[in-house]
Amino acid sequence: MFVAVVPPPEIKEELAEFLGPRHGMPWIDPEQWHLTLAFLPSVQPHRVDDLVEALERTAAKHDPFQLSLAGAGAFPDALSAKVLWLAPAADLGALAAGVRGTCNNAGATPDGQRFVGHLTLARLHRSTDARKWLQVLDTFRSAPWWVDDVELIESHLREGPAGRPRYETVAALSLGTT
Repeated sequence: MFVAVVPPPEIKEELAEFLGPRHGMPWIDPEQWHLTLAFLPSVQPHRVDDLVEALERTAAKHDPFQLSLAGAGAFPDALSAKVLWLAPAADLGALAAGVRGTCNNAGATPDGQRFVGHLTLARLHRSTDARKWLQVLDTFRSAPWWVDDVELIESHLREGPAGRPRYETVAALSLGTT
């Protein structure tokens, strides 16, 4: 499971049109695009309801905000990239910290990775010098959109098209409802 900001359809369409003519990378399906706030590698089924309730309270403490995508990056770095991504043009750190703390307190411990806000565009099978790709991706600027909720999403590995994960929204958690 994971908690994420999911771009609206018009932003996914805008980005898909930008990537469409750019062949040579294993682009991720637009239906899977999201910005992970917390990855939860192991959530016990009996904890899900309590987790949703706790996340609803946390989400309510954060106001809706505008977000856009601007700037590109790679993990672990541009010279030996395994993942290409776009960055959010707003700091998601406080929201991610709140979500991660809530998950941990609800018994759904997030992975230990340092939070880096990003939307994954491509996963590479081998390390690649991606500097030229990053120059191209860095020219993309999405239209801004309002983020008024975050989603708790379950990932069903290898159940989607071409053996990719299939994502199922467990709960949409409204921001700023207190």
